[in-house]
Amino acid sequence: MRPEIDALPRAPGVYTFLGNEEDVLPLYIGKSIDIRNRVMDHLRTPEEARLLRQARRISHIRTAGDIGAQLLEAQMIKASHPLYNRKLRRTTRQFSIELHRGKVTVVNSADIDPARAPKLYGLHSSPRAAMTSLRRLADENRLCYTLLGIERGVPGRPCFRAMLKQCAGACHGAETLGEHEERLRLVLDDRQVSAWPYQGAVALEERGEDMRQYHVVRDWQYIGSATTLTAARRIRSSTGQFDRDAYRILRAPVLDGAHRIVPLAA
Repeated sequence: MRPEIDALPRAPGVYTFLGNEEDVLPLYIGKSIDIRNRVMDHLRTPEEARLLRQARRISHIRTAGDIGAQLLEAQMIKASHPLYNRKLRRTTRQFSIELHRGKVTVVNSADIDPARAPKLYGLHSSPRAAMTSLRRLADENRLCYTLLGIERGVPGRPCFRAMLKQCAGACHGAETLGEHEERLRLVLDDRQVSAWPYQGAVALEERGEDMRQYHVVRDWQYIGSATTLTAARRIRSSTGQFDRDAYRILRAPVLDGAHRIVPLAA
């Protein structure tokens, strides 16, 4: 693989370790802002000896920057299920904490409509993970397990954690229900799932030193990328499942105002 490694660019993009020609699945897909340097890191890591013994080829795809590399890596991993990738597998179930009139429930957020600004907080792989996150927030902020539905309690009676001074006492009147709900909202605020702020698809422009890309996004779903706006407009979007990985990658670039956003005609 030495000639292929020497030919790798010191630039952003996605790289793929491949086995023999007859191997259907790629071995590993990764991304970096410096493809060649990152691949060399793999060669220096003893823990990856098994991967390297099976690898026969390395391919790569350039991107303008890290946003495009992250989006393409996630898309490729979910499409081809590489043998050695542990993260970014296709997730068909995801759960969020929903707050409605002070009541907390865990809901399946896989089919949420991001354009409707749902009162959903956090994106988790299972109900258990969502409840673990809620429990941690309660512990850190002296919120009541009983009111949050984590544990059962007797209305008007102190919960077990209140007796240990680990709950501020909304369960027995030491704190009003309104105060408890307001504190809960403040804690959850930075975890709220953001509404998609546009009507339809947009192209997010990313500029690199020698390359420019337009990433086409709709409802927090990554559709594809092109090097010109004309080509970006030809990329057809379709309604799909809400993708939490794309959401996490795109939320800041879409909302922070640091990138040019071009609305695309329907």
